[in-house]
Amino acid sequence: MAVYEVNEAAVRHARELIDGRQYVLDSDWGDVQPGPDDENSYLERHSWEEYGAWHLGLTEGANDETKARFAFVFGDLRRVHRSGLIACVYRASEWRHKAVELAAHDLLQHLDDVSA
Repeated sequence: MAVYEVNEAAVRHARELIDGRQYVLDSDWGDVQPGPDDENSYLERHSWEEYGAWHLGLTEGANDETKARFAFVFGDLRRVHRSGLIACVYRASEWRHKAVELAAHDLLQHLDDVSA
């Protein structure tokens, strides 16, 4: 099983988006989660650093500047999705990646506080 560390740059990015009200509160994550074509299109116009800022997890041992390096996407590459954060909490919890789970949970609580 892969091991992940929390991507602190992504946590900061998510907080900035939430504070800037760049979020979606009601979406079907299965429909809006970026797929490979979305990711490739994004990477044509953005850096790996910008791409990574959309992922709460960094895969230990994976090469930098590869998609394998990044895990637990939380938005549609434009806005944070509440359903994306919930998916991150669920997936990280399911596979016992506690640090990522807690980071996603904290962001979800922040989003709920800001949007209340």
